[in-house]
Amino acid sequence: MTQLDIKTEDIVIKNGDLNIDGYLAMPTEDGEFPAVIVVQEIFGVNDHIKDVTRRFAKEGYVAIAPAIYQRLDPGFETGYTPEAIEIGRKYKNQTKASELLSDIQATIDYLYTLPEVKKTGVGTIGFCFGGHVVYLVSTLPEIKATASFYGAGIANWKPGEKDKATVDCTPDIKGTLYAFFGKEDGSIPQEQVDMIENALKDNNIPHKVFRYDGAEHGFFCDQRGSYHAEAAQDAWAKVLELFKSEL
Repeated sequence: MTQLDIKTEDIVIKNGDLNIDGYLAMPTEDGEFPAVIVVQEIFGVNDHIKDVTRRFAKEGYVAIAPAIYQRLDPGFETGYTPEAIEIGRKYKNQTKASELLSDIQATIDYLYTLPEVKKTGVGTIGFCFGGHVVYLVSTLPEIKATASFYGAGIANWKPGEKDKATVDCTPDIKGTLYAFFGKEDGSIPQEQVDMIENALKDNNIPHKVFRYDGAEHGFFCDQRGSYHAEAAQDAWAKVLELFKSEL
């Protein structure tokens, strides 16, 4: 398929008194397009997340990346050093499920104000902590398709809620969910992937779970040492297939 010409813009998503920074990309041509929300890793809305957002726009989507650390550190974006990982994890541990749900709903509401956006449901894709967040928010009614990449902690943690796990929200997932994991991911044991897959099966959620040989945490990000080109390319094709069929 020919890639479309696109335009990008820094925007603000209003959520009550909170102004959430966002990065928006869409085709330049006229028309209505399905929308995709791109949820960051612990490193903020950085170059990699903006690149993924642009990639969706070139494929014919209105794509938006909201800053999910807005409450903690407005404008936060960083690279992949050990120091960056430390601060990104610190912020992750300060997030709350209720606020994440609220911020993604506000992002959907913002998208629905745009004349270029089809109002028939949205897709989400998230990486690392974002992979966890998109699993959590897949319970929102407008979300028709979810692509969750190596979301650590889904099986045993829920942001800001003691003794709860995000996997417990599986019965309330509204659309189709694809989950992507590397078999060499040190932060997500395969038993946890099994728990997620079993929860999706037991609750009859339309889903597919993909496990990649030789792939580590962060395998999709071409700016990290753990980038695994073959797994990344295969996963991207599967995401496009998911969004094409559901959106």
